[in-house]
Amino acid sequence: MKPSALLVNEKPFYYPDFTKDLHYECEVVLKICKNGKAVQPEFADSYYEEVALGIDFTARDVQEELKKKGHPWEIAKGFDNSAVLGKFVPLHRVNSGGNIEFQLKKNGETVQHGNTRDVIFSFGNIITYVSQYFKLLQGDLIFTGTPAGVGPVKIGDLFEGFVTTVDGKQEQLLMCEVK
Repeated sequence: MKPSALLVNEKPFYYPDFTKDLHYECEVVLKICKNGKAVQPEFADSYYEEVALGIDFTARDVQEELKKKGHPWEIAKGFDNSAVLGKFVPLHRVNSGGNIEFQLKKNGETVQHGNTRDVIFSFGNIITYVSQYFKLLQGDLIFTGTPAGVGPVKIGDLFEGFVTTVDGKQEQLLMCEVK
């Protein structure tokens, strides 16, 4: 992902004019805390200490058209400001027994609710795999995947992302208004 894809500090997201079918996907985001290449599985979990919530916006119509042609479809996901990034929190505040519970609200209604215990690929597996191809650098961000509930976006939508802390409280990490 190129740096211009990031949208930080609760800035508004402007609906791009090249799509008519934009979707949201809430994901836990890892911040890499040390450099590494070909990270072995037993060390992978030591490569992140903080997590955030992010929204991966995807232009589904663009994605489908490119897929039909057999073309790469990263422009449907990596366009300017397509990766909304919330605030980071230390892992120990939200990780309860290896699980991070999170949710995304759209206009006050919960549309996605997930727990990292249900992921297909663990964070350690993702780090091990990615580091076989790319050197991990301190500060790199990894969006880790989304639970069920992705859906369409329209101008005026307000997205809020929450995690459950180890003491059972909901903490808001992300807010994004679509303009």
